[in-house]
Amino acid sequence: MNPSSDYATDPYTWEGLSGWKSYRTLRPFRGMYWDVRRRLPWYWSDIRDGFNYRTMAGTVRIFFINLLPALAFQLDMTRGTDGYFGINEALFSSALAALVFSTLSCQPLTVVGITGLISLFNYTVYAITEQCGIVELYPEFICWVSIWAAITHWMAAIFNWCDYMRYITDFSSNAFGMYVGIIYMVKGFQEVTALYGESNPAAGFMGAIIALCYFFSIVMLEWIGSTVWFTPNIRKFISDYAYPIATIWWTGFSHIPGHIYNSGLLRVPHSRAFYPTIDRSWLVPFWKLPVKWVFVALPVGILLTLLFYYDHNVSSLTAQAKQFPLKKPAGFHWDFFLLGCTCFIGGIVGIPLPNGLVPQAPVHTDSLTEYKDSLVTSKEKDDDPEDGEWVKHNRKVVSATLVREQRISHFLMALAFVGFMTGPLLDVLHTIPRALFAGVFWAVGFSGLTAMNITQNLLYCLTEKRFVDPSDKRTTLKKSRIMYYVFWQMLGVAFSLGVSFTRAAIGFPVIIISLIPLRWILLPRIFTEEELLILDAPTADADTVLASMGGRPTLPEVRMAQEKRRLEGGDGELGDGSGSGSSSGLGDLRSRAGFKDDEEKELERDEGREEARQAVQPTLQTGHA
Repeated sequence: MNPSSDYATDPYTWEGLSGWKSYRTLRPFRGMYWDVRRRLPWYWSDIRDGFNYRTMAGTVRIFFINLLPALAFQLDMTRGTDGYFGINEALFSSALAALVFSTLSCQPLTVVGITGLISLFNYTVYAITEQCGIVELYPEFICWVSIWAAITHWMAAIFNWCDYMRYITDFSSNAFGMYVGIIYMVKGFQEVTALYGESNPAAGFMGAIIALCYFFSIVMLEWIGSTVWFTPNIRKFISDYAYPIATIWWTGFSHIPGHIYNSGLLRVPHSRAFYPTIDRSWLVPFWKLPVKWVFVALPVGILLTLLFYYDHNVSSLTAQAKQFPLKKPAGFHWDFFLLGCTCFIGGIVGIPLPNGLVPQAPVHTDSLTEYKDSLVTSKEKDDDPEDGEWVKHNRKVVSATLVREQRISHFLMALAFVGFMTGPLLDVLHTIPRALFAGVFWAVGFSGLTAMNITQNLLYCLTEKRFVDPSDKRTTLKKSRIMYYVFWQMLGVAFSLGVSFTRAAIGFPVIIISLIPLRWILLPRIFTEEELLILDAPTADADTVLASMGGRPTLPEVRMAQEKRRLEGGDGELGDGSGSGSSSGLGDLRSRAGFKDDEEKELERDEGREEARQAVQPTLQTGHA
């Protein structure tokens, strides 16, 4: 089989089918089959393309961004599950996920590991078992939850249900990202509070100082990439290695002899190499759980599947989002089947179940992206005074030229996690002060919050009108409409947060999933096509990604506008449509090919001109901002 690049006409589609063949559930394994067939010809290039500097830099960066939050969430789970989950469980979970997905997945760029949501899920289930008086059966109960989750994962993959992720737009994915970012920030404050509660005031205060300094160090080091200081190679080096530089520096700072070292700072606890944290075997005796509790675990397992269905697939989408110039195909059904396998293995060995990491997944792709800093010269004139002269200005424009799509970085990360389960490297982990993990929470959460369109729209509405860029398409909208759009996003965030801090926390996946029908059913009825065109867009719009989910969907506002124009005698029926299986090219899915009115065409032309002028906009995660 030769690699194909014409994914706009991919054979995996449901368009034009009739009868029983048009029902996804009645044609099992179809999505998985095409995922493997589409990606398998690229497997050798996934290995060959990994031997370059970007891969090395990406490996280091994503290892630290994966390791540090994993250990931080492990500390959170240790407190919430009476010590059941510890250091080795966190390392084992991350190593298992990285090994499976680096070697067998269709989307090796998607980073899989321990998230704050599985941490929240685990200790909420622990609290429920305490209330039910079966806390001694928690290992067996959570194991059966994992087994049921594995089965329902396999069902979702086999019956092609991952296709529905093509309906994810920035409305729901950014609301979810905002929710995750807030959870990270809250966990940081909870970790600092725990330092005061579990140590003396001097150690708590010193820990708070280290956490804040670590946070600001990460922000400043990554920010250097957006400056014009030094040379491009130096800027990239500093931003690439921001996490290891800050981690080594502040860990060393905590060991300075005298008042700092003697303050009694809490550190990562010791653990035996390759052994569970508590005195047990790696095999959980799940067969000992009474039958009635086996079936009680079923709905909990379904809730976990709903969480992973959204969380993992959104992670994959953001890792393959529209700002990255990707060439190789995706495979959502096959990867979700693999996630079911890791759920099953993770359950029977008693480790936190890994899944896609929303904040870290796009960082991995970003760290593997080759960026070019270009010099652009433009003329500008001050409006005040009005008779000001035209003056030339030089500015830096960042453009993404290539993504090193490969499996090596993910595989090396797996080996590193296994290595850290050995005795000597566990001793190295013990030198890290726990306070540093609060800074990790804040750094990862802050980078996610600032990248969300919710934050960007709020800042736009607070910007003084005369300083708004005239090329910004939002200038055509009333700020009240932009805030109304943000209101619906924040409503989903608020409900998710409200539920997450109660005993009903295991039900928050239902709220998160409900954001998808909210966007597709309600929003097109309260916002115009133009408003949604400007404020929202599919999270991933490349045919290389959408081919795995059955092709491009027809957006509801497009369908409604088409019907309206048809009733008014317009030419809405003359277009080719943007439904699944359409032969449209790789262009922006916002274009609504075939259904564009004059206003929308003008917006699209403006957008194209602006993108050509600005190239790829830098973010906090690009290493250039």
